[in-house]
Amino acid sequence: MVTYLDADVAPLKNTGQIRLYGPDAFEGMRRACRLTSDCLDELAARVKPGVTTEEIDRFILEYGMDHGALPATLNYRGYTKASCTSINHVVCHGIPDAKPLREGDIVNVDVTYIVDGWHGDSSRMYPVGQIKRAAERLLEVTHECLMRGVAAVKPGARTGAIGAAIQAYAEGQRCSVVRDFCGHGVGRLFHDAPNILHYGSANEGVEMRPGMIFTIEPMINLGRPHVKVLSDGWTAVTRDRSLSAQYEHTVGVTETGSEVFTLSANGLDRPGLPN
Repeated sequence: MVTYLDADVAPLKNTGQIRLYGPDAFEGMRRACRLTSDCLDELAARVKPGVTTEEIDRFILEYGMDHGALPATLNYRGYTKASCTSINHVVCHGIPDAKPLREGDIVNVDVTYIVDGWHGDSSRMYPVGQIKRAAERLLEVTHECLMRGVAAVKPGARTGAIGAAIQAYAEGQRCSVVRDFCGHGVGRLFHDAPNILHYGSANEGVEMRPGMIFTIEPMINLGRPHVKVLSDGWTAVTRDRSLSAQYEHTVGVTETGSEVFTLSANGLDRPGLPN
């Protein structure tokens, strides 16, 4: 049985219960998510051939510290970086390193800042120089999947409506949806209930209620949906080495629909923009 509870009286751990947040929490999430979005905006001019993901990660750490925030991934379950950077066939959780980005790469940068205890979680895709049309199309399809998922968020609907919208569009574009990872509740906790699947049927999942906050973060592959995790215990890659892309927003359920906390103030969270 699914239970919903007032986030103000909930223990600060994932109990499987779904927290319903009030106006003060929404304001806290706006601040955290705005900083995350602003950082991702700053990266648009910095992601280019020859730059290493380690340099990108260092910028993310310093940007957060300069603004009174800490990256949630730093020392999370033994993870030692301020962000995840996933290149080409890496689906998610790629670890920043000293290898330079190359012309034609695509890279996802996933950032979560903690601001006054609130977690702002978002990721975007960045083209590295000129990319091939197939990669460009994958970015367009993946972003459209995210926004169709967001459009399905409204009180009274089930979370399955999000996954159904994403899956229908992705497969209609001859792409596939990764099933091994999902979106999640977020707020005072980095990862909380409920899980948000990016596939499924509209009548599945839990009922969305005003005050719920969660991420939608579809991972879309040009090839088959199957992934494997490398020996480092983090990096997930496509089994067929096909390109993968991901966009992520943090979303709150309102009385009439949704609020997307991580939208770019400069419109830089969409594909097809010069970097």
